[in-house]
Amino acid sequence: MNLNKERLRRTSKFLSLVLRHQPEKIGITLNPAGWTSIDDLIKAMSDIGKPISRAELQEVVANNDKKRFVISDDGLEIRARQGHSVAVELGYQPSDPPEFLLHGTPTTAVDAIRREGLKKMKRHHVHLHWDRETAETVGSRRGKPVLLRIRSKDMAKEGYVFYVTSNEVWLTDHVPAQCIDFPTLE
Repeated sequence: MNLNKERLRRTSKFLSLVLRHQPEKIGITLNPAGWTSIDDLIKAMSDIGKPISRAELQEVVANNDKKRFVISDDGLEIRARQGHSVAVELGYQPSDPPEFLLHGTPTTAVDAIRREGLKKMKRHHVHLHWDRETAETVGSRRGKPVLLRIRSKDMAKEGYVFYVTSNEVWLTDHVPAQCIDFPTLE
């Protein structure tokens, strides 16, 4: 990996940390919808020895493989699209899910999911995907991935609420084990 790509990757990971979990780490604040001023973010990053230009920030946003970040229409603010552990209200409206969605997880988590279903843990929602590639990528972050098929349409009929983000991540509060199709593990 060339140095520029590696720097963009590290910057993206750091932005995920401060825009989703620990804005106080660099002294920024998120408004109730999760937005923060780009100028404040750039200054705060410079103040802690992680300088970033506006152009570099825009490159991170544009080239992030999961499209985790969004810049406001006026170009003045930035936020993470989902995945927050800090209190924010992202304003997504309930949406009708497709018949099935996918969740990638490491094999080590399957037994707990069989017992308890998918829980949001420290995040605001459980994250689900419609495409196999994304679900596999997410599941492979902490080991060998397993793809779970979620009967999302059935869940919606039972009253579970779903939201879809602008980068096509499906969100819900909990997925009960009885709505998950588990693959046979070897």
